Amino acid sequence: MPEYADNQSAFDGLNAQVLGISVDNVATLVSFEHYMGGLTYPLLSDFWPHGHVSLKYNVLRGDGVSERAVFVVNKKGVVEYVDIHDINRLPDIHELFKALRAIEGK
Repeated sequence: MPEYADNQSAFDGLNAQVLGISVDNVATLVSFEHYMGGLTYPLLSDFWPHGHVSLKYNVLRGDGVSERAVFVVNKKGVVEYVDIHDINRLPDIHELFKALRAIEGK
């Protein structure tokens, strides 16, 4: 997540809004954001009903935790890019920027 904050200007240049979402409750997310020293983008809670959004995006695991995933949704609400990883693996930000540039060029 710090990599997204560190690259905020690149996201801005691609007309992209970063949103973090977690199945943790709001208090946990506030503590996490404080631990990280703040974030440059909103961090949303998918806690109640637990994992509802994660379930809709097919990334909620049976143990109630979501996979690490990146979704790019265009201005019309259409999912243009999906990158799902195990929770212990970080997505490649360069691939994300490549996908955002492709969408921006449409």
